[in-house]
Amino acid sequence: MSTLSSQEIVELTRKYNYGTWRFQKGWTPMHIADAEGCYLITGDGRRLLDFSSQLMCSNLGHKNQAVIDSIAKQAQDLAYAMPGYATEARAELSKLLVEVLPAGLNKFFFTTSGTEANEAAFKIARMYTGKTKIIARYRSYHGSTSGSIAATGDPRRWAMEPAGKGQGVIFGPEVHCYKCPIKHTYPSCGIACADYLEHMIRNESDVAAVLVEPIVGTNGVIVPPDGYMPKLRKICDAYGVLLIADEVMSGWGRSGEWFAMNHWGVVPDILVTAKGITSAYVPLGLCATSEKIAAYFEDHYFAHGHTYEAHPMTLAPAVATIHEMERLGLVERARSLGGYMEGKLRELMERHVCVGDVRGKGLFWAVDLVKNKTTKEPFNTYSDKVAGKVLVVDQIAGKVLGEGVTIQAWVSHFVVAPPLIVTKEEIDRGVAALDLHLSIADGLVEA
Repeated sequence: MSTLSSQEIVELTRKYNYGTWRFQKGWTPMHIADAEGCYLITGDGRRLLDFSSQLMCSNLGHKNQAVIDSIAKQAQDLAYAMPGYATEARAELSKLLVEVLPAGLNKFFFTTSGTEANEAAFKIARMYTGKTKIIARYRSYHGSTSGSIAATGDPRRWAMEPAGKGQGVIFGPEVHCYKCPIKHTYPSCGIACADYLEHMIRNESDVAAVLVEPIVGTNGVIVPPDGYMPKLRKICDAYGVLLIADEVMSGWGRSGEWFAMNHWGVVPDILVTAKGITSAYVPLGLCATSEKIAAYFEDHYFAHGHTYEAHPMTLAPAVATIHEMERLGLVERARSLGGYMEGKLRELMERHVCVGDVRGKGLFWAVDLVKNKTTKEPFNTYSDKVAGKVLVVDQIAGKVLGEGVTIQAWVSHFVVAPPLIVTKEEIDRGVAALDLHLSIADGLVEA
């Protein structure tokens, strides 16, 4: 049992650690002492409904005993083996992945994060094609390491430039029908944002891959229209360009399918995932490739690796997580509760003039705030965040926390993504807490 008080834990953390994506001045991290089910327990004993699955990763909820037992057993059986060895956990997980991943993705490289998995995807794409450029999209996030932050379209990339511009990444428009970046109207546009990516490929000499989040995550849970992914798949095939799907956040049942790409019947050449693969109980990322890519490396040197690739302590809980998802029917549960969640959030939009849009699938939703519904202008931008301004969404999230609910706020929207074990009553509670305090933004709306 710890001899430190809750206050000492907070003070030591603040003194010796960096808070991410923020100014360090004023950071007072909340002490989380325990967690169970859909709830976090603070150092002073408060129970908080985890309405965004922490960072949209705790899909199974907290303290799932089967996953905990798998970690303990693996530590006893074999805590570590270098990547050149075969292990039982590696074999078991590989067999399960072939069953749950989109058909045809059956060669795997394991990492300890989504950002590392994306780095692997970029290297594999470049080795396989012999080309260098990656086309990514604005309003995207792919990680914080050198290559993955260079492929990130959102402003978190800005602090690393101009170095990021040397990583061979170029950016095209996101697919965002609510706020179309190229001012087109769906469906009469014929999905012009996909056509623009084709225009980029035609006018670049060296494109290895197009990188997309099938459902954009932190940047607003942006869901493409049904024709977008099939059209993009055809474009990539026509020009010999690989399609990389970053399902770090959208995978593992979150959208009501094992993987979001399944909604459109499209199989990428490379699929990257992390987070929900172990329900975040241990850090694990995955880069899965197609048969044609796997076949290429039979006779070509695979120039990538790291010490913790296929670490057995990360793989065993992934096996347990998949079994638990199947036992509890969580993919189907997310799908069935999606309609209920949508209904509650659309009621919220009707009651509050500050809510410009709600969008999502399954148990993966965004509530987008605007100060003018006609212009769709947000209350804040990322520039406000890096300038140290107090954001409207953060003000509301602070009040919601006072109601016993934690929710992920990002610049101008909330990400609503509770654990897949959530009940309707817990959804009601989370939405009610948000409903209570959206009046803060209502009062700031401009006519």
